[in-house]
Amino acid sequence: MPASSRFTLALALIGAVHTAAQAAAPIPAHRLDNGSITVLASEAAGGRVLSFGLSGKANVLHVDETAGDADAPVNAATGYIRYQGHEVWVGPQKTWWTDQDVLPDRAAAKASWPPDPFLTLAPYSLMQRTPSELVVQSLPSQVTGIQLRKRYAFVKNRPNSLQLEVTATNIRKKKVVRDIWFNTRVRVDTHVYVPIAAEGDVRMQSPEGVDPIRYTMKDGFVSVDLPEPDAAVRKGKLFIQPAAGWMAGFHSAQAFIIQFPLQPRGAIHPDQGQVELYHDVAPGDPVSGMIEMEVHAPLRTLAPGRSMRASERWTVLPYDGPPTREAHLAFLRQHARHLGLSAL
Repeated sequence: MPASSRFTLALALIGAVHTAAQAAAPIPAHRLDNGSITVLASEAAGGRVLSFGLSGKANVLHVDETAGDADAPVNAATGYIRYQGHEVWVGPQKTWWTDQDVLPDRAAAKASWPPDPFLTLAPYSLMQRTPSELVVQSLPSQVTGIQLRKRYAFVKNRPNSLQLEVTATNIRKKKVVRDIWFNTRVRVDTHVYVPIAAEGDVRMQSPEGVDPIRYTMKDGFVSVDLPEPDAAVRKGKLFIQPAAGWMAGFHSAQAFIIQFPLQPRGAIHPDQGQVELYHDVAPGDPVSGMIEMEVHAPLRTLAPGRSMRASERWTVLPYDGPPTREAHLAFLRQHARHLGLSAL
């Protein structure tokens, strides 16, 4: 679809079809379309982004439309629902349930799952909606002591880009130590690249009993190796100190670039990486399989009532080259100056 200066905003519906035992409950989503890119984002299901891509082209995000009922009530004990798409967590993961008294059993067990349901599943309030932006705000969470405000907006003079801004506010009467954690899911067979300076800037974790995540470090980039059609179950995560503030994924004839402020290693909690790539391969189950392209902002100590902010910029470009590492990196080098991509 040709670019247009006329922005439109309409109410769209993304189906969140239940399992056979449940009733259908579509997720209402706001459509932002500037003629170059199309975005679907919602107040429901944790104020998440459900779709992003070139206008008229495929969604580059991985979304599970059968995950659950976005209208169902949410409380502290609500289990995680894998709607996927893009959502925001707060880190570090090890303190998700240790610094709360709503569910004492989870605190005693030092539980590290699930993420805060008030931030990831509960409905957000619509604060602002214009043809070029959407602003939503979460409930104040008694689990993490945080309230999130999210802004999704087109970027002036960058018709293929979307700015994502998050403000996290401490709603407790005591200090909290948190970071802002962007989590973007793409399809399991997306080619993902992160620039690195040295092999020591990457560490891996995989659970026992399954094949570990497989990856390649070459030419200054780490990339996730894609599974063969008959591959076994594969799960694992890479924790990465990137050499530059960006990463990229290729799928559906589109290049998806996520940019963020590069942080020194010491600004990130030692259990995390500024970039994390989680690969979940479930043979014969394309809905469950995915890659998570995750970014951590710096760890901060927030006094009562104080806030911190973090941002990402997403860009999507048409890509008609071959699905090879060499061609993908050549494409990124071709667009590096225009997009401001370093380490190329």
